[in-house]
Amino acid sequence: MWNAESSTGARLVAPGAIGGNNAGSGVRDAEPNTASPGFIPHSAFRIPHLVLPMIRTRILVGSLLALAAGGILIGDQWLTPWFPCLFACLMLAGVFATRELVRLFPPDFRPPEGAAVAAVLIVLVGNWYTVVQTRAAPWLPAAASPRDPVLFAIAGVVLVGFLVEMYRYREPGTAVPRLALTVFAAGYLGLLGSFLAQLRWVRADPADSTLILALTIFVPKGGDVGALFTGMRFGRHKMTPTLSPKKTWEGFAGGLLTAILVAVGLSFAGPVFAGGIPEAAAFGLVVGVAGVLGDLAESLVKRDGHSKDASHNIPGFGGLLDVIDSVLFAAPVAYFWFR
Repeated sequence: MWNAESSTGARLVAPGAIGGNNAGSGVRDAEPNTASPGFIPHSAFRIPHLVLPMIRTRILVGSLLALAAGGILIGDQWLTPWFPCLFACLMLAGVFATRELVRLFPPDFRPPEGAAVAAVLIVLVGNWYTVVQTRAAPWLPAAASPRDPVLFAIAGVVLVGFLVEMYRYREPGTAVPRLALTVFAAGYLGLLGSFLAQLRWVRADPADSTLILALTIFVPKGGDVGALFTGMRFGRHKMTPTLSPKKTWEGFAGGLLTAILVAVGLSFAGPVFAGGIPEAAAFGLVVGVAGVLGDLAESLVKRDGHSKDASHNIPGFGGLLDVIDSVLFAAPVAYFWFR
């Protein structure tokens, strides 16, 4: 997440009176400039002390998450084609992220957590069907494409969801919304998460697929970090005042620049970009934009559910959804880029 308060409209008070309504806004109170109404001097854009503990927490937790992700990616190279570390991470993320998502839904239309979690996990497990069929269970029907089991899993979620709602139907008004939200959870977390899983087999060389996965994860997350600090330092023009009031166009630009730099930097780790640095920069730009859209998409879900964060399970970030939102939208873009 890359929230950073815009400075426009900041309340002007006496010097030193930092706090009150301005606490955590990302700007320091400044003396009014009568010669230029609405203008806030450049020196006013400083990170207040009240925000520093949050930033330190984000850096610490973010670094630990990045190290864990890097360790998992590298360790899985030696466990091809099963990639059990990725499987375990996706299963855990599926459970906790689905629970967070379901709790954002309106109570009257909220599907049972167990049913929603099962729907998401079934779709994610479908990504390993081809590996199981070819390596351990040749008696299972062969899939024409590794993507087919995922499509069948989604179809199964829809069909079983209908059967369940038909069985439990008692009065009108809730069955269809509840079914729709179950399918939405399977699509949002299961289908989009499947693109991340499929990247593990998009190249024959495990080292290449590791780098591709690293790009898919660290480019949008790097953009998040760049947007956060750029927005806090220079943010003045709000980007989406209603959907995500703290995002600024300055933060957006800083995030895209950071995403491009991360993509170019990682491109030196292996020959995954046939076009070299220009292609890497283009990938960083496109995936950076996708990550921003993923962030805004989750903001839409949270706003509609009257919640600021998906949960408070991860210090400095909020919930697991707040961590993976940008990656969920980046994964399909990366998949079609490298397939």
